[in-house]
Amino acid sequence: MTVASLRLTGHPDADELLTRDPNALLLGMVLDQQIPMEKAFFGPWAIAERMGGSLDIAEIAAAHPDTFSKLFAVPPAVHRFPGSMAWRVQAVCRVLVEQYGGNAANIWDGVEDGAELRRRVAAIPGFGDQKSAIFVALLGKQYDVTPRGWREAAGRYGEDGSRLSVADVVDEESLVLVRAAKKAAKAAAAAK
Repeated sequence: MTVASLRLTGHPDADELLTRDPNALLLGMVLDQQIPMEKAFFGPWAIAERMGGSLDIAEIAAAHPDTFSKLFAVPPAVHRFPGSMAWRVQAVCRVLVEQYGGNAANIWDGVEDGAELRRRVAAIPGFGDQKSAIFVALLGKQYDVTPRGWREAAGRYGEDGSRLSVADVVDEESLVLVRAAKKAAKAAAAAK
């Protein structure tokens, strides 16, 4: 697998963690809810730093919920909803440990096609239809996970040249375009 150097956070160390650690990428996507994308994807690095420098999925899964929630809430909080998102991250880590050997890459390794990939992603706690499609697009566009039919499984987020989601952010210019598309989508939804 050849992964491009991700540039999602504006923080070189956090981006490097996302680039080399599939678990960090998955947890960043988990956190990408009701906060700016950069903060969400910075979250795994912040968690790792607060845990002594490593993102240990088994340790997160086994941590006492109150202890892990407090780790999330230390200023600056990892997420604007530290309690519920700490719980969600732990739930995802438990799935990773119990079903995927503690490695998010096992979710996509060996998938036959994009539909299977999307089904596996959708089975992760907190991944609804839209988030699953975006993550499949992110994997295909920036993580070199391209099973047959991945673009179709990602829907409009998988379209070549789209600027709709984190899957399309590769630099400051693309970030501005993605933000504009999200703003327009929110305005259209509000007008309905």
